[in-house]
Amino acid sequence: MVPMGTTNAIRYSTPENGVVKRRKVEITAVPEMGYRKLSPEPRGMKYDFLDSLPDDLVLYILCKLSSTARCPADFVSVLITCRRLNGLGQSSMVLSKGSRKMFAVKAKNWSESAHRFLKLCGDNGNVEACFTLGMIRFYCLHNKGSGASLMAKAAINCHAPALYSLAVIQFNGSGGSKNDKDLRAGVALCARAAFLGHIDALRELGHCLQDGYGVKRNIAEGRRFLIQANARELAHVLVTCPNAVVPLAWLNLPSNRRRAMGGDYPLLSDFGCNVPSPEPHPANQFLSEWFSIPDSMDPQSGLRLCSHSGCGRPETRRNEFRRCSVCGSVNYCSRACQALDWKLRHNTECAPS
Repeated sequence: MVPMGTTNAIRYSTPENGVVKRRKVEITAVPEMGYRKLSPEPRGMKYDFLDSLPDDLVLYILCKLSSTARCPADFVSVLITCRRLNGLGQSSMVLSKGSRKMFAVKAKNWSESAHRFLKLCGDNGNVEACFTLGMIRFYCLHNKGSGASLMAKAAINCHAPALYSLAVIQFNGSGGSKNDKDLRAGVALCARAAFLGHIDALRELGHCLQDGYGVKRNIAEGRRFLIQANARELAHVLVTCPNAVVPLAWLNLPSNRRRAMGGDYPLLSDFGCNVPSPEPHPANQFLSEWFSIPDSMDPQSGLRLCSHSGCGRPETRRNEFRRCSVCGSVNYCSRACQALDWKLRHNTECAPS
């Protein structure tokens, strides 16, 4: 027998004298399924089906929403719908699965509440939130220790962008003096990010091996990493941009062309590929927006931004970044940023000074 229930239904009784009578009966929900007991529907008010859903199902829906959110508004607009969604939406299970785009906060909308939300997600184990807040604290809020700790927390959980960002900090000695550079630590972090498939880390590691920068020089191994970087770049383009034009010449580089280029392995654009620029990480996008705001940087400080538009990193001391050896008018925080900026614009602007 089904126990006493909470859902109203209509049941037809046996006909008497040719007339079918209707009567209301109570149909129950099984208690162990987790359904809530519904109160009688007030007159003039519509029944809310959400109240009948168990918490486990609502949590599952919210987890899927947070992991696929394309902007912060996708998630926040659900939290403000009702008290129940607000409470369940702030559970550890939901916050830990937030996608990187869920934390794509605009610099002009930065506030203490946005800061608290990122910290809450980071405290609940979301590595994207840890990395994003770490970058913001390190470069924008001038809290180097806390920012580096948050990035390290994400790096420990195999977050490739965090590993690469810590490598850049080690290569440049960011947040300290020139003597604080640790090239070997930078190479080790870069190698870990490259192992996880980070394209910029692969390219950076290849150049380090070719130049003997922080590691024993190995030209052949450096070329192998550059080939891997280009192969992953091609795979990423074919997956995310199916309409990109990738000619066969890129895949079959003639040996005479390779010798003419001094053994270097170029980018896709060097073969006339119609490849869009990669979408920057929300943390880098935030930095670019933050430092484009007037008076965000003291002009008297002499500090410069990385010239690659998708990076946004600023110098933490004067002359921290390397200048272009030909024109001297641009500067970069890493070789990866230099390679990407060359592809996007600098190859048409660079000229001896």
